[in-house]
Amino acid sequence: MKKVVITQPLHKDGCEILEKDGIEISVSNTGEPAEYLPYLDGAEGLIIRIGHIDRATMEKCPDLKVIGRPGVGVDNVDVKAATELGIPVVIAPGANSRSVAEAAFSMMFAAAKDLVRADKETRKGNFKVRSEYKAYEINGKTLGLIGYGHIGSILAHMSAAVGMNVIVYDPFVKPEAVEKEGFKYTNDTAEIYKNADVISLHVPLTDSTRNLIGEKELASMKKSAILINCARGGIINEKALYDALKNNVIQAACLDVFEKEPVPADDPLLSLDNVIAYPHMAGQTKEAASNVATGAARGVAAILRGEKWPAVCNPEVYKHPRFKDFK
Repeated sequence: MKKVVITQPLHKDGCEILEKDGIEISVSNTGEPAEYLPYLDGAEGLIIRIGHIDRATMEKCPDLKVIGRPGVGVDNVDVKAATELGIPVVIAPGANSRSVAEAAFSMMFAAAKDLVRADKETRKGNFKVRSEYKAYEINGKTLGLIGYGHIGSILAHMSAAVGMNVIVYDPFVKPEAVEKEGFKYTNDTAEIYKNADVISLHVPLTDSTRNLIGEKELASMKKSAILINCARGGIINEKALYDALKNNVIQAACLDVFEKEPVPADDPLLSLDNVIAYPHMAGQTKEAASNVATGAARGVAAILRGEKWPAVCNPEVYKHPRFKDFK
């Protein structure tokens, strides 16, 4: 019987797919390689919900044939090592795009209406908070998107539907593809920082995007700007963001992701009333949880059956000798 290790319980719909293929499931309940390594003894598959895997761990698991990620982020996987070792890294593209876009959309409204802070103040008896006039209308304002993949595209259309102008920066997307949707394309992030009322990040965490937003970028934003990050922690320099929010350089930040997760209760950002914090939950709706789990499970099961699954982040892996007999 084939065996797959999961670092944290997977949605039941994903588990059912694995079980129907006769695969034994083992849950490590830890994402630390040193802790889940014993579970990988004899395992042919690993699905990482939390945690990470490096080359050294892969090299200690000669039976490992596939790694699955319920989602699209692979910054927690040494993809280069996996490719060299002939291990496909299965992803679930688009599976939670709608959920994440809706979360960013709702965060934008909550911040623009000063909803969370007003709720807290009202509960404390401060009804006068209504006269501070920090809330503003979204209609006619400008959304700046850094990243125009599945999520960014959905958010752009949702925002345009409520009367927003949309500016897009994405060097991997052709300007005409953006402009035919009725949005403005820019090849300079500085234009977004300067002109957008709401800035939403939808890029992976890479060497080029780490600390993409720092002191300089924050200082160039509008004082009324709202910054949204439902992508990855580390894209925003959190120390610079704290200082900017503390000193009212920008109006608010909506954060679904943090450099350290779970985010510690004493994290300085959580002490600010102009921060809306979400526990990396934007893609954790009932629908998305099922979609990402089944997407990852189907890919893992297919590869273990000897099939080349198309939804992998390293398609070049199929040139490895291991796959010469695969369909």
